[in-house]
Amino acid sequence: WMALYCLTLLELSLTLAAEDPSYEDVAIKFLEHFTLIATSLDEQGLWDEQDGFYYDVLRQNDGTRIPLRARSMVGLLPLCAVAVLPTSLRERLPDFSRRMDWILANRPAVRAVIEHSAAPGENDSYLLSIVSPDRLRRILSRMLDEEEFLSPHGIRSLSRAHLAHPLGFRLGDTTARLDYEPAESTTALFGGNSNWRGPIWWPVNHVLLEALRRYSLHLGDGYLVECPTGSGQKRTLAEVVAEVERRLISLFELTPDGRRPFLGQTPLLLRPGWRDQLQFHEYFHGDTGAGLGASHQTGWTALVADLILRTD
Repeated sequence: WMALYCLTLLELSLTLAAEDPSYEDVAIKFLEHFTLIATSLDEQGLWDEQDGFYYDVLRQNDGTRIPLRARSMVGLLPLCAVAVLPTSLRERLPDFSRRMDWILANRPAVRAVIEHSAAPGENDSYLLSIVSPDRLRRILSRMLDEEEFLSPHGIRSLSRAHLAHPLGFRLGDTTARLDYEPAESTTALFGGNSNWRGPIWWPVNHVLLEALRRYSLHLGDGYLVECPTGSGQKRTLAEVVAEVERRLISLFELTPDGRRPFLGQTPLLLRPGWRDQLQFHEYFHGDTGAGLGASHQTGWTALVADLILRTD
């Protein structure tokens, strides 16, 4: 999140610098912060080359590091720290451009998080991202797998693979277990009604889609991924975004049998008088899409309106 925060302020300061050159120094500072945070993920061993995924790592007192191999939203969030800078913008900001060139020339590790595409036209740009295009493809192979993150109604917060393969972890006398729970938490540890172990959460879905739009802007239609994974269908990132948007919006749409997925199977709510009273649930069942938690969470689930406007 800090990398995303730095990129957001970098873009803002670059916009201001186009009118007031004094903001170039601010932009340089946020560029430096972003590169330090982004490269530190590799330095701390958070990327797992074998699995093609980011994991939390537990560092013990003796310095040894233990990866916590939970395929969760935590491993998808590095996708969100991405920005695209057109080459034309750099040309208008000489001080920022010189500093960026110096960083690329003198800090080799930074080249992994800043990529230049010299293609003519709109794709002549710099991609600033934690996740490189090569790693993006590997992470998406899991995110777009219907047996892992991709549900009929959006991206799950935890891979469904943990249903058959729970994660067990033991440290000293403490044993912890993580398994896939698509609805309410089954333990009081998480409050009983607050659960990141499988349900679909709208805000992180929305941020992931915005990130993929940015990758698409830089990588163009020549960058194809399989969606859904294992289907044999190759799609552009713009098409992937449209597919996930369709699944999210379907939470509220009438199905052929006359119900709306977010209402679940409660008989009363399936009647026409109730069925058409739309609610904005806090999160949704990872398999069925049934609404869970607070039913008036307009603070983020109302973002469905933004997706509907984009698709019209």
